[in-house]
Amino acid sequence: MRILSIHANRVWYHATQKTKMAEPVDQRDDDMENCVVLFCCVEKLDEKNPALIIENATKNVIARLGKLKADKVMIYPYAHLTSALGSPDCALCILRGLEDALRGEGIEVKRAPFGWYKEFGIHGKGHPLADLSMTICPYEGSECDFACPYCHHPIKEADVLPACTGMAKCSVQANPAGRTGNHAAQEPAGAQVPVPGRFRSGTVPCRNNDGS
Repeated sequence: MRILSIHANRVWYHATQKTKMAEPVDQRDDDMENCVVLFCCVEKLDEKNPALIIENATKNVIARLGKLKADKVMIYPYAHLTSALGSPDCALCILRGLEDALRGEGIEVKRAPFGWYKEFGIHGKGHPLADLSMTICPYEGSECDFACPYCHHPIKEADVLPACTGMAKCSVQANPAGRTGNHAAQEPAGAQVPVPGRFRSGTVPCRNNDGS
């Protein structure tokens, strides 16, 4: 999960148009003053453990609010922080979970509607701690053993499949000496590199959440 956090004097939005994955809403306009705006983007790998994503995101946001001495949050779905979007269903589940978890900590929370095109305005406070980007990892501790050669996101190598169907043969070709670390981009000619987003059976199928 990617979050762009901005300490703002005021933020407002107006939902202008639905997408096909839009959630139903009764209110298409809202605003908030003296708050922290969380531009949130759920990624494909977050589908591995949504509960952990919600837990870790809540901890990170609470810590940030403490540093800023703030107690109000606007969660704003924003699909443009990654090229590996999670499914709309999982994204909405995580955003709702974050909303409920923060509210449970006594934070005043508002959330812009998911799946809508929106016009918005934000007046940032502009102090040294006002803007911060956060990456919430779907893995615990040292569980990650590989970094994506394209986006450098930490992952488990076991969670991706080789690009071709000859999995076993390609795995030997691509890893003749037990490859570890982030140097897949320098594989010898003919090696098959795992493709981010191609997951083993049992994970949620990928569907973009554009327009959120």
